[in-house]
Amino acid sequence: MEGRTHSSAPPSIARRDVARTMKLVETNLPFTTAKSNQLYQRTLGVLIEASSSSSRGPANFGEYPVFMERGRGSRIFDADGNQYIDWMMAFGALPLGHAHPEVVEAIAEAASTGAHFATATAIELEVAEMLQKIVPNAERVRFANTGTEAVMAAIRLARGVTGRPKILKFEGHYHGWHDDLLVSSNVMPAAALGLRTDPIKIPDSSGLNRTALDDTIIVPWNDIELLRRAVESHPGQIAAIITEGIMANMGVIPPAEGYLETLQIIARANGILFILDETVTGFRIAPGGCQQHYKLSPDLVTFGKALGCGLPVAALVGRAEVMDALQWGGVLHYGTHNGSRMGMFAARANLRVLTRDNNASFRHTWKIADRLCSGLRDVFKKKGVSAIVQNVGPMFQILFTDRPAIRDYRDFCRYVDRAAFQKFVLSLFPLGVYTSPSAALHSIVALAHNEEDVDLTLAAAEKALGSS
Repeated sequence: MEGRTHSSAPPSIARRDVARTMKLVETNLPFTTAKSNQLYQRTLGVLIEASSSSSRGPANFGEYPVFMERGRGSRIFDADGNQYIDWMMAFGALPLGHAHPEVVEAIAEAASTGAHFATATAIELEVAEMLQKIVPNAERVRFANTGTEAVMAAIRLARGVTGRPKILKFEGHYHGWHDDLLVSSNVMPAAALGLRTDPIKIPDSSGLNRTALDDTIIVPWNDIELLRRAVESHPGQIAAIITEGIMANMGVIPPAEGYLETLQIIARANGILFILDETVTGFRIAPGGCQQHYKLSPDLVTFGKALGCGLPVAALVGRAEVMDALQWGGVLHYGTHNGSRMGMFAARANLRVLTRDNNASFRHTWKIADRLCSGLRDVFKKKGVSAIVQNVGPMFQILFTDRPAIRDYRDFCRYVDRAAFQKFVLSLFPLGVYTSPSAALHSIVALAHNEEDVDLTLAAAEKALGSS
């Protein structure tokens, strides 16, 4: 496995009951998405790209996206009645799977007694106390609605506390769609990136504030010497270094051995706050996220996605001496829906399930992921396909490349065949397997996934690759 693993490889696919799994694969045939097409036609002139986020639209799917109607456990069902094993899980927002009964019950309880009050509530306190117990360094907690909002608050807080203007971020990392950090996070032609020693800042959007990126420093990831050089070139100016614990916006790219630990040392030595963005990795890699897994001690940590188990819940946590600057008259952070009551009920149920039986859910997802990823590697090897599988625990991605590993944004832009990945994923849909067709995203193992899901997926992958 490219990346880190703590489990032994699963048995070879050749020893599985392939006949049984192939029968499962055939259950979705004949396959049609005619109703999805009809729904897509209705969106024209109403919704942009058929939804409220460009990542869900036809750019990734071809002519039109598949419209989903319901989910249960590890399965998702579309408008035409097709059933899929769901390895996308709402871009990682569903660590328990779809419609987990305890989360459903919690949401129903909250809805029946008042969805949101925008006042102080006991449930908000209870979830914050749970986070303090689960997450290292969560001396104070502040809730928001999305990872983007939590990161925005973290950046403002870092600048306010340090009195410094600049933020250092890494190529290929995505920290939300706000202006200050919306740079060099989309896949680009390798020739457009500039030299590693002097990366070109590439804005990800039109309409950005003209000066928003003036105080944003871009550095290639997994390169300590270039990080050290960037810090030394801006003495006393950098408020914070922000990083994902695992690069999750270019498939799955793990940190090099000791990289995050050294980054933390450099930040502390220069009076720079260390912000760990766990919007993607939080409550999926370990109970305490990447900071627990890699034994880190960041100043601020942002969470989103998996915290609300399908509802918009995010959090900013960190050291008290930094977080306390959010008090009235300091660094402003408002939000009518921050800590929404319904979201807090869902988050409480989610955290209870995730940490039950001494965190058994994490052991399960790591085990299922190891079996699936090893099986996929066997399939690609058997079929003679140039593809690798990179994963850290339950986060994984297939990368069509002849390279032994993809180690940073520049590797991804230069060596990954995104068209081949899209073609492969779309060929899995008729075989009952669903994930994002974008190679820059990744797949997720949830608590609801089981060994039968792995068998079905491996059989479908082999069938999709045909005689290649």
